[in-house]
Amino acid sequence: MIDDFLNGDLSPVEAALRDAAAAEIMPRYRQLAAHEIVEKSGPHDLVTSADRGAEEHLTAALTALLPGSVVVGEEAVHADPAVYGALRGDAPVWIVDPVDGTRQFVRGEPGFCTLVALAQGGEVLASWTYAPATDEMATAVRGRGALLDGVPLRCGTPAPGAVLEVAMSHPDFTTPEEKRALQGVQDADDIAARPCGSAGLEYLAIARGALDAVAFSWELAWDHAAGLLLVTEAGGAQLTLTGEPFRVTGGNALPFTAARDTATARRVRERLLTGPRTAAEAAGAGAGQVPGA
Repeated sequence: MIDDFLNGDLSPVEAALRDAAAAEIMPRYRQLAAHEIVEKSGPHDLVTSADRGAEEHLTAALTALLPGSVVVGEEAVHADPAVYGALRGDAPVWIVDPVDGTRQFVRGEPGFCTLVALAQGGEVLASWTYAPATDEMATAVRGRGALLDGVPLRCGTPAPGAVLEVAMSHPDFTTPEEKRALQGVQDADDIAARPCGSAGLEYLAIARGALDAVAFSWELAWDHAAGLLLVTEAGGAQLTLTGEPFRVTGGNALPFTAARDTATARRVRERLLTGPRTAAEAAGAGAGQVPGA
């Protein structure tokens, strides 16, 4: 059943994302009232009426397109964590993040997107990344490549010897062990690390060659399923801390990385395994440098 679906016309899925954004997200963009914004686990974990409305819209539309499918959505799982278990079942699963980058959305910034992935048996088979503020649609189907507005995407390769640009997890959402691993990336002389924005848009940036890698410390499927397939189909690579590919069903060794190519993924993983430098090492690395150079 799912093979027939994937071999058919997938434009109705794109239409469902555009319709949900037009009906539920963009009318609230820069128009949110205070009562439409709620904290979940803390000030960096927000939900809005746009998130809830878009997920409800997509749940109805996507399950109608593929009878027998189910939805694992961020807001549905927040209401009932047992919903997440569908990722390990036999039914086709739509993995939905209605507004990825809710903080940016709340601030009225364009850096947010809607993420949808279709999986079965723990394998992600297709994905859609839609940025409503810029009207960009990235798609991927396993084994068939990745597209941005119909044009093939390729990650490319960083220039030899170039300093890598890497987007990283917010430290508020890391364990002490994960902080140590991520500090190894921050300390590396050959990496320019910065905080991540919308995970979906960071993956898109890798797929289009505008970002070298990410280093993330959380594994919620709706944040990563669509983007990891997009990067993989654009020629990129992914590695968890143990060197295995990321599993959408969970249980990954964290942090993990996705990158423009295998060599870059290995470089970032090596820094994650190294951890932070000692004060003496940091001082030695800076010896002989001209301040401000």
